[in-house]
Amino acid sequence: ADTSFYPGDQHITMPKCPKCTKEVYFAERVTSLGKDWHRPCLKCEKCNKTLSAGSHAEHDGKPYCNSPCYSALFGPKGFGRGGAESHTFTK
Repeated sequence: ADTSFYPGDQHITMPKCPKCTKEVYFAERVTSLGKDWHRPCLKCEKCNKTLSAGSHAEHDGKPYCNSPCYSALFGPKGFGRGGAESHTFTK
């Protein structure tokens, strides 16, 4: 019996998550940076914060939160401009 979801095509390849390299199924997929990720795998490379598709920065194909990580790592350098010392944490 044909148990595939698409009769006649038994070689469906699922996209692989760029973080964990496991298959990404439709229900758990989030697309960002032109790739399909598991929702929990789309995290900032520096601080590990979970990110939302389209609301984060990218450097060399890797996701980063906009602030403070991307700003501190890749933003303009100088006193009070993008360094960790210029970020104010609020409650």
